[in-house]
Amino acid sequence: MSRKVVRLTLDHLDALTAPCRSCLFWELDPVTRRRVEDPVAEKRAWLSEVLREWGSCGQVVLVDGDPVGHVVYVPPAYAPGAGGIPTAPVSPDAVLLTTAYVDPRHAGGGLGRVLVQGMARDLIHRGGIRAVEAFGTALPGRLADVAAPCLVPVGFLAGVGFGTQRAHPTNPRMRMELRSALTWRDEVEAAVEKLLGAVRPAPKPVRPPTPSRGTVSRAADRT
Repeated sequence: MSRKVVRLTLDHLDALTAPCRSCLFWELDPVTRRRVEDPVAEKRAWLSEVLREWGSCGQVVLVDGDPVGHVVYVPPAYAPGAGGIPTAPVSPDAVLLTTAYVDPRHAGGGLGRVLVQGMARDLIHRGGIRAVEAFGTALPGRLADVAAPCLVPVGFLAGVGFGTQRAHPTNPRMRMELRSALTWRDEVEAAVEKLLGAVRPAPKPVRPPTPSRGTVSRAADRT
């Protein structure tokens, strides 16, 4: 089984899990969402705009070439739907992690953590971004699936390095400082490079050059 992490592109959109292909919870405010006639086309237009204006905004994990998980992260201005969450707004020095999804058939394999690490690596390399924030849901299992399907479980966020920024009984705002991510940057790069198949073998020790016969003779003459 081969696994690798790649940046989210328009080519991946059609292959994402069905609800994620057309969900506009973050992308549009509630009033505008109700007026959309083609959610899939609207989602594609939104992603195209973000990629063009801001650049890479997601990571996708592929297993045997098929996408089985992804994360999406954007500056708050690209996620007007967040305005209706009680712990909004996102801090001005942070980007917003909107989506973190792993196919249940691959749960427990560490893919979620690898996706978050790939996100942190991308943002660290960009520079000028201090943190990532996310709106979590503290609701259990199926209740969260119904009441807050687009929010990331608090347990997952805490497990990958987020702490509570603004408390709330059901929808806390969580935060991960990128400067703290620097302490495990080596781990990030090793994990991502391994998934990308980019781990290079250790360099072979360099042997000292063997002097030529003429060099040995001249050295002997000088002694």
